Amino acid sequence: MPGILAIDQMPHPPFPQLQIASDQLTVQLYVPDARHGFYRGTRFDWSGVIAGIKYRGHRYYEPWFTKCDDTVYDFVDNGTDIIAGRQSAITGPAEEFPQPQGFATAKPGETFVKLGVGVLRRTSAAPYSCYESYEIVDPGTWLIRSTASSVEYTQEVSDARTGCGYVYRKVVSAPFGRPDLVIEHSLHNTGGVQITTEQYNHNFLTLDGASIGPDFVVTLPFEIRTPAQHGKLAALHRNQIHFVQALAPRDVVSLPIHGFGKVGDYDIRVDNRKTGVGVHAIGNRPMTKLALWSIRSVLSMEPFIDVSTSPGGRTDWTTTYTHVIAP
Repeated sequence: MPGILAIDQMPHPPFPQLQIASDQLTVQLYVPDARHGFYRGTRFDWSGVIAGIKYRGHRYYEPWFTKCDDTVYDFVDNGTDIIAGRQSAITGPAEEFPQPQGFATAKPGETFVKLGVGVLRRTSAAPYSCYESYEIVDPGTWLIRSTASSVEYTQEVSDARTGCGYVYRKVVSAPFGRPDLVIEHSLHNTGGVQITTEQYNHNFLTLDGASIGPDFVVTLPFEIRTPAQHGKLAALHRNQIHFVQALAPRDVVSLPIHGFGKVGDYDIRVDNRKTGVGVHAIGNRPMTKLALWSIRSVLSMEPFIDVSTSPGGRTDWTTTYTHVIAP
């Protein structure tokens, strides 16, 4: 049985990684690597996995879990440790294309495609689950180019059974003169079939390792509605979400968020009012869904966008993260 490995017990340096920086930000990123990479699951996009960001002495996007265990389905909070399973043990603004391509037509043993991961093998007749570890048949071809302030990832994938093929490009940059992290994407459909999928960002946000509670507030540019029950742990105040009390071990806040409807609504701000540290995320495409998920160690605002792309077509989108420290 695989053992449990604490984050601080991993060998140094634990995984292939690189660093980019501007005059304001320092960003540590992991490198996609099918054999030695930090993230080798089949859920999240392998490119642009951020190990942490430093801005004016403050820390963003550090690990929200303390240990990893392949036998854990999603995560377990036992009150002392937060143990993440293989598919969930990722950090940073972690992105996923949640709809697999060709899974519905694949028989057990046949291939399907998960964008940002590669060609996978269906293991059984069970429905698709992002928490299942599928065999990676082909991770595609990864090309990585970096400069002092940016890194460009390109993945090329082609699967004969499904007819799905693509060139996916992501550029993560830290422009000089701004406290910003910019993530640019392009998806070029090189196959013979439609790519139908959303892309979302799980945004595993940590701020100086602070526990999630009343110091945190989420601000959106529209009046928030949700069909979920939220009164015990979180409260809605027009366009803001407040935490009623400090989240305890095993507490989970999970809210689908309604009320958005235009491109400008992809404008998400999270602040710690006690320390003045926050982050402001703006996307240039309209959201299809939005959700909040939080436990005691992390606050995740999860925006979804539609990036479906026809054969021969290309879809482009950009997200800008502005790091905020109150004077």
